[in-house]
Amino acid sequence: MRKKILEQKLLRLRAKVTKLSERAKASTDAAEVRSMTEELEDLNAEINETQAELDAIEEEERAAEQAATEAREAAPATLEGAQILGAFGQQAETEKRDEDPTASLEYRQAFMKFVQKGTPIEVRNGEAISTNETGAAIPITVMNEVINTIRKRYGNLYNKVRKMSVPGGVKIPIGALQAQFKWINESTVSPRQRTDKLGSIVFEYNTAEIRVAQTFLSSILTLSAFEAELTKIIAIAYLEAMDKGIMLGSGDGCMTGILVDPRVTNTITLTAAEINNWTAWRKKFFAKLPLGYRAGEFVFAASTVDAYLETMADSNNNPIFRQATGLEVGDGDAQYPAGRFFGRDLAMVEPDIISDFDAASAGDVIGLFWQPNEYAINENFGFTMRRYFDEEANEWVDKALTVVDGKVLNPTGFYKILKG
Repeated sequence: MRKKILEQKLLRLRAKVTKLSERAKASTDAAEVRSMTEELEDLNAEINETQAELDAIEEEERAAEQAATEAREAAPATLEGAQILGAFGQQAETEKRDEDPTASLEYRQAFMKFVQKGTPIEVRNGEAISTNETGAAIPITVMNEVINTIRKRYGNLYNKVRKMSVPGGVKIPIGALQAQFKWINESTVSPRQRTDKLGSIVFEYNTAEIRVAQTFLSSILTLSAFEAELTKIIAIAYLEAMDKGIMLGSGDGCMTGILVDPRVTNTITLTAAEINNWTAWRKKFFAKLPLGYRAGEFVFAASTVDAYLETMADSNNNPIFRQATGLEVGDGDAQYPAGRFFGRDLAMVEPDIISDFDAASAGDVIGLFWQPNEYAINENFGFTMRRYFDEEANEWVDKALTVVDGKVLNPTGFYKILKG
């Protein structure tokens, strides 16, 4: 009983965070924003405390289940004992399935009706846990499938960067994410390693939405098909936005992209002849690259790789791109095209993320050498589904809301490759 109360409390708190984040984003009053930011910090602290209580309860349940398993293994294999233990095991399994209220079949079916028809969702005691104001939490089973999809497909850039989950609006010294080695002797101790050289960052409460075609979802009749299609829609839309935001996000109500961040100042300029010449790469780029950042990765438009990197040839027009640069490209995988270039991972993207060399103007970015772990996305990977009526289009619209931000941590290891 205590666990279900805490789970319902957690849902309400997260709904409050989403709603308050939207208000903070829309407000133009600095004092009001500051007040709401403080309230958000308190809510996040309460969420963490509630989650800690839930974790403790789950740990106790796991210990009890382990003890029951040991007792079951030690019990005599009589028919009566088997029946009793079998009933106990079935009860434990039922309780395990009900650990997260959104994972139950009842909630998943109710959520489907909420998205398709707007039918309010209620828990067994009659208390509504979704309204027009807060929306409905997407079932944890669906979100787990979204996460698994993200890990396996799409998200060529998103899959590589650091993921964090820290309160928004709090200034975080970048030095706190680093460490330094220091020799000590018998008379000295190592001071706590904190450095301000890299400055600090603040993750914002940026609210993002994914609008879902209502007529399409309304036509799906089975629960499994509905959840599978919703998973696909959210994963693809989210990852397309994340990949583009990592590179090009304006920072105005959204993540700050690497190519937009004014702190990323390292550049290398290559002409059409130089980008196609392996010795130019060695002399103009690698010769100037510090040892500490040589383990980075490349990002290019796929067309640039095809037209310039894969056409490196000697004076007799014999291809030498493999011998000279170790270039290997897996461009047969349309969903996750990647390869290796000079022994570094190579990610290929569409030209709307990084310009194609031929279409770019002089001085435009046509590639990037980066340290993926020095870019962080701060997210609480929970989506809330809301439904409203569009008066202009005369149709119902479903949208999934989430809060996410992304920023460069240490810009030193990023090199923008420009067209000369």
